[in-house]
This record gives sequence, structure tokens and C-alpha cells, in this order.
Amino acid sequence: MLRIKTAKTHRGRRELEKRAPKLVEGQKKTLILHGTKTSNVLNSVLTELYLLKKESSVKYTRKNDKIRPFEAGGETNLEFFSQKTDCSLFLFGSHSKKRPDNLVIGRFYDHHVYDLVEVGVENFRSLQSFSYDKKIVPKLGSKPLIAFIGEGFENVDELKHLKEVLLDLLRGEVVENLNIAGVDRIYVCTAVSSNKVYLTHCALRLKKSGTVVPRMELVEVGPSMDLVVRRHRLPNEGLRKEAMKTSPDHTKKKLKNVKGDPLLGKTGKIYMPDQKLGEMALPYKPKGVKRERREAKMNKGSMTHVSKKQKGEEST
Repeated sequence: MLRIKTAKTHRGRRELEKRAPKLVEGQKKTLILHGTKTSNVLNSVLTELYLLKKESSVKYTRKNDKIRPFEAGGETNLEFFSQKTDCSLFLFGSHSKKRPDNLVIGRFYDHHVYDLVEVGVENFRSLQSFSYDKKIVPKLGSKPLIAFIGEGFENVDELKHLKEVLLDLLRGEVVENLNIAGVDRIYVCTAVSSNKVYLTHCALRLKKSGTVVPRMELVEVGPSMDLVVRRHRLPNEGLRKEAMKTSPDHTKKKLKNVKGDPLLGKTGKIYMPDQKLGEMALPYKPKGVKRERREAKMNKGSMTHVSKKQKGEEST
């Protein structure tokens, strides 16, 4: 029989409550791991990505020779580390002759590997290689903007998948309201080709524009790199449906004939029955109609008076 462990202290109960499933998930933690062999470029990439996500990431520096994400049975250690650290994302770096500077980005669902994207890192530039005013350095933990430029993110399946993974990796904490004064960074992802994406990190400088909305300028602060998509693995359809389930309280009720448009906003259709104006009852009586009825009544009275006179004369 399986033995179920329960928390014996208040602190342990609080930790279990934090890890319990929630209707609205908070910020996702990232697990950063090294493979059996890594290069200097890849070590710098993992270190600087850890610095950008320091408040919500866990980094292990020991080499892991048993982790092979794309092979059967090579995910066991990954899932163990995910359950131990309560991480929903992971970055795994390795280096070989066949796949130099290899970076695997993946997501977990219920501490099991959900999907994987393998990219090669090229043309890497570190934080120290950029010169800029230190006053505009982005603050740690600030909410970033993310821009995806290029048709490939809408047409190519590999780039679509990479876009989803990068959004989860870089977006930070999910918020409902955002103060413009607190926005100080942006990640720009440009689709150079069908399998290559240029990723750069820029600081936002706010300047006067003469209106309420300030003018923004981008200052590249690093790191920057080219990501070449090599392999990717989508989740199973059954696992995807299970992961996409939402609570009935958070499902939006569908409104009939109402659509949302990015330019026009909320639009809808109105269906009206055929209007037969001749048969419709008028809400008020116009003066012209009253006058016509009065004249018709007077004419009818005079005609009846004349007909009565004629009848009287004939009887005599």
C-alpha cells in the first residue's frame, strides 16, 4: 500500500497550500539545469536568463548526465526536480558536436513534461557588451512587455510553438491592471526566417510627447541572441485537453450575436421583423388626421340631414 505523507507543522501545511492547484495560477517558477557537457556561451546564457528571472527561478550548477528530454526514460530526473522545487518551466543546456550550444525549453503539467522546444543559440551578446546610461536599467521583478514581429509566428508551426513557450517563460506575474510608469523593459522577438528568431532585451525610456501618453524609446541593454529551432514536441491531445480545463465559475457565458473586434471593439447584430407600416397602430393622433375625421363626420351629418328632408317631402 502507498503511504501518504501529511504535513505535521503549520509551516508544512502552508507550503502544501501554496503548491495546491488554484483557479487563477500565479507566477510560474523556472528550473535551470546543466547537461553533461556545456560550453562557455551556454553557461553565460543560462546565467543571464537566471539573473533576469532571479525572483522566480531555481538554478542548479551540477552536471546532470541522466537527463535527456527527447528520449524515452530521460525525463524522470526532470520530473523529480520539478516536484522538488515546484517549478512549471525548465531550461536545460547541453553542448555536443552534433548539436552545439543546445538549449531545451519545456513546460510541466502536474510535474510531468508537457511539451518541449529545442533551439540552438547563435550570435550571443552578454549584458556586459552593451553600453548605456545606468539610470535606465530595468528593475528586478518589473512587468515586461513582449513583442513578436514577423508573419512566421502566425504561419509556421515551429514558431507558433516557440511563441507560446517564450510567452510563459518571459511574461512574469499575471496582472489585471498595469501602471505605465512601472513599465521599464520589453522583450523583442523577430522572426528572421522560418526557423530562426532574434531575441533581444531592451529598456524603455519615457519622454514627453505633449499628450497624456508618453513617447517611448527602446535602448538595448542585453542579452541578445539568435534562436534556431531544431526540434519540438507538442503535447498529447488528451493531456492538452486536461491542462486547458477551467472552472465553471471562470467560464464566460456566450452572448448571442455579439463579437469582439480589435479595432471596432464590441460589435453585435440586431434582427428586426418585417415592418408593415400600413397595419401598425400609430402612437398618437396627428392634427391632420383629426381634422380630416371631423370634416368627414360633418359631411356625413349633412348628407344624412338632406336624405331625411327628401324622405319627408316624398311622404307628403
